[in-house]
Amino acid sequence: MHSTLTFDCYGTLIDWESGIWDALQPLLTWNQEESVHRAMALAGFAAEESRLQAAEPERPYPLVLEAVHARIAARFGLRTTSELDRAFGASVGHWPAFPDSADALRRLKRQFQLVILSNVDRAGFAESQRKLGVSFDAVYTAEDIGSYKPSDRNFEYLLEHVRADLGVGPDQILHVAQSLFHDHVPAMRHGLATVWIDRQGLSMGGEWGATAPVEQLPEVAAIYSSMAELAAALDQ
Repeated sequence: MHSTLTFDCYGTLIDWESGIWDALQPLLTWNQEESVHRAMALAGFAAEESRLQAAEPERPYPLVLEAVHARIAARFGLRTTSELDRAFGASVGHWPAFPDSADALRRLKRQFQLVILSNVDRAGFAESQRKLGVSFDAVYTAEDIGSYKPSDRNFEYLLEHVRADLGVGPDQILHVAQSLFHDHVPAMRHGLATVWIDRQGLSMGGEWGATAPVEQLPEVAAIYSSMAELAAALDQ
């Protein structure tokens, strides 16, 4: 019986793709660039972010975003400035929550402990949490861990700390996430059951968006298109 839901935040609860695209608009406007469309930009983000996080796991997330912004500019032959890069690096707090996230989390909070395992820093998540409508029982960020998902270190940290902090073992955890790359594949390596919030419709042939692709779709415990669907299924 699962007593604890562990969540990825960005892509699952927070609409990071809309946030990323919005935060890229000053760069595109300054360059008078109209040929770079959303799917291209998000694919560039996915490639550059995953590459940088693997190479420099200790780099704070705002500085990851600054560097990613500069690399996206270079990828598309655009001019950027340090001010534009820094603004993008500070954009996490402006990324919107999905419309169903807060209500679904409040519904789930009645039955489950709720835990965050996120690739951002503590300050960035604190800004996002104000949009999510609940207090989480534990929050573990890349800043706490010193590495970024999909590193095994992040899931080792999660399992160690939910046991120490909440008295919860792996068989009591259901990991809820959108990203196959960041979450489902490494979570399964650590024996966790996972539920896929398939916001992008990937299971039906959608686009990868801001997440790096995986070669083979893993066999998850269940697939829902939204947090609202998950809450309805678990609130029995």
